[in-house]
Amino acid sequence: MTTEFTSSEMMSITAARALRSDMTCFVGIGLPSEAANLARLTHAPDITLIYESGTLQTAPDVLPLSIGDGELCSSALTTVSVPEMFRYWLQGGHISVGFLGTAQIDRYANLNTTLIGDYRNPKVRLPGGGGAPEIATNAREVFITVKHSKRTFVKDVDFITTVGFGRDGKARDNVPNIGRGPTVVITDLCILRPDEQTKELVVTSLHPGVTREQVIEATGWEIRFADQLDTTPAPTEQELMVLRELKARTEAHHAGN
Repeated sequence: MTTEFTSSEMMSITAARALRSDMTCFVGIGLPSEAANLARLTHAPDITLIYESGTLQTAPDVLPLSIGDGELCSSALTTVSVPEMFRYWLQGGHISVGFLGTAQIDRYANLNTTLIGDYRNPKVRLPGGGGAPEIATNAREVFITVKHSKRTFVKDVDFITTVGFGRDGKARDNVPNIGRGPTVVITDLCILRPDEQTKELVVTSLHPGVTREQVIEATGWEIRFADQLDTTPAPTEQELMVLRELKARTEAHHAGN
């Protein structure tokens, strides 16, 4: 008997599986936070989660609404100043993976969380970069998780808030002292990885029940598929149970119940 699951659950669980217990992970709010804490509660209990507000080795019982959520500080091993977080932990090379979300992503894994439209007359202003540009520069590698749609997956982002591989795929070439950049993008439809030569994102695995046509339809450029295209393993009952309990606790907590 196959346990039923949603595409959002598939995305969060697949993203969680990318993390390991031996990692120190700089966590973004939203989908990355959900995936990182799911990993901590399942197969990666010893993972060190760090948030931008300065909380080290935090283990929240519910998902935070923002980096300023008290749950992060009260459950952390310790809390340091934001300058120390960035200067020592991040720029000092102590972060193995940065886990980010985004409003727009393009074929070279550049991220836009600044604005939609023309810079001088934008249609929408977004929250901005926060710590993402520094995380993507200094973490040894970057994981990205985001829902798949043509609005999000565009050929060229309107504004590069956070550099993936630049407009031509070469932004990280021969630049010392920066990380490898994005190594995996996990969506509710598939897993994408940068091509070794061009750095353009390529679909390497389709989630169960997802077709190539669905991915093509949801992507704003002519997406490529790997020659050896895998099928992502379905969520286990244990993974689904832990994720659903985490989300239920979070909803009840933030509703004041």
